[in-house]
Amino acid sequence: MNSQKIIIEVLTDEKHVPENIKWEAPQIMEKGECKSIALALWDGKENNTLRMDVWTKEMTTDEMKKFLLQSILTFCDTYERATSDNALSEKIKQYIIQLAKEEKVI
Repeated sequence: MNSQKIIIEVLTDEKHVPENIKWEAPQIMEKGECKSIALALWDGKENNTLRMDVWTKEMTTDEMKKFLLQSILTFCDTYERATSDNALSEKIKQYIIQLAKEEKVI
């Protein structure tokens, strides 16, 4: 069995507020820094989603709006690939695009 790792390091200030987020995927030799991460994990035992959301104090409100709305759009693509439910995926996408226009992030 093969194993793949994604390493996430959150650097905080003395009050434990994130200042920097670093990530690395050693198997594909990619690494970088980011201002926010939203990690969703499915707990099959509890039949529930576990979430870990972290953002740095440097991330602006406008960046957070764009990050959130773009993330939802990419989840729509994931949902469609996993379920073949194009109709619901498109409904959600159109709603999010409308919100993004109203918030002036696209």
